[in-house]
Amino acid sequence: MVTFTLSTTKRSEIADITAKVADAVAKSEVASGVAHVFVPHTTAGVTINENADPSVGDDMLAILEHLVPWRGNYRHTEGNSAAHAKASLVGFTVQVPIEKGKLALGTWQGVQFCEFDGPRSRRVCVQVVEA
Repeated sequence: MVTFTLSTTKRSEIADITAKVADAVAKSEVASGVAHVFVPHTTAGVTINENADPSVGDDMLAILEHLVPWRGNYRHTEGNSAAHAKASLVGFTVQVPIEKGKLALGTWQGVQFCEFDGPRSRRVCVQVVEA
């Protein structure tokens, strides 16, 4: 398993991590299989979405903020309940097929780290499994 870190700079942001995941796949030398990407945090997530236009990420953050506003009648005393809920909605893992040693993503797709309680230093784990 390969683990890398990234530093976020805002409370909520989406960061393209496709290149780092692709590097982990390349280092594994697996030609055909699956890359499992896991975020070991309760207030951050990972997803696959369009990575060509940054406004898509901005829109996703706005939609999630509308669904789960930062301020609400939450009981969690740390004050970051919205971040926990958003992370659960997005999810903590994605799987990407590997073909010919490369991520088999669609033309516009990228792997995106989703921060909901930043800024922080975060970890991402990539496990490559040969098929």
